[in-house]
Amino acid sequence: MNSEVNPDCDNAIEVRDLRLQYGHKLIQKDLNFNVQKGDVFVIMGGSGCGKSTLLKHMIGLYSPAQGQILYHGQDYFSACEEDQLSMRMRWGVTYQGGALFSAMTLAENIALPMQQYKDWDKDDIRDRVAYKLALVGLSGYEDYYPSEISGGMNKRAGLARALALDPEILFFDEPSAGLDPLSAGRLDDLILELSQSSGATVVIVTHELASIFAIGNNGVFLDAQSRTQLDTGAPSYMLRHSKAPLVREFLSRGEIASNPA
Repeated sequence: MNSEVNPDCDNAIEVRDLRLQYGHKLIQKDLNFNVQKGDVFVIMGGSGCGKSTLLKHMIGLYSPAQGQILYHGQDYFSACEEDQLSMRMRWGVTYQGGALFSAMTLAENIALPMQQYKDWDKDDIRDRVAYKLALVGLSGYEDYYPSEISGGMNKRAGLARALALDPEILFFDEPSAGLDPLSAGRLDDLILELSQSSGATVVIVTHELASIFAIGNNGVFLDAQSRTQLDTGAPSYMLRHSKAPLVREFLSRGEIASNPA
């Protein structure tokens, strides 16, 4: 691991002067925010503002046109390949549809990263897989295929796979997309519970107000028109105190809080 990494840094992630661009098309500019250890950090904003694009940059899928993304003080994109892999090994990522391999059972899906990156024996992997499924309420579903379970269960199985290597940081892209309100609420509760029990930092892309206020304690608001952030901080604080009317309008769905604190 590179000696520049500072595990004692309070910020799990620091975004500095970040510019996101596809060719000549500007997506976002001048992004500056911190994600502290243990945060449930929400990337929010209207459709087309670049929320998922920002997440893809944060997990290293795309390189920024400008700026830095630092993990425990180390810039991911200026790090060598070995150090980048070391950083990614401490992350867990879930996608909108679960992104499970359809030809593999749930147990096989969750075991895959363990087999690729660890030298654990088969019995150890089997026990770890069973534990991860139990964490997300899917004990006994080891031999089921993704097509044999519901959408909400697929989301939870995807979360179990993201937890396979005991990550320090969990990334979620619209985890509640396609779920009914009850299932979405249960998934929110599960994400919050896992974050609190493991101490993992969570970064989540969502436009669901219920999720934003239920689990988010920090966040950034992206604007599609100005193509930059309008505010950063706790969603509940931004609702009442943001200097950007668009932020307050978005968080209240057009109804300004009647008793702002």
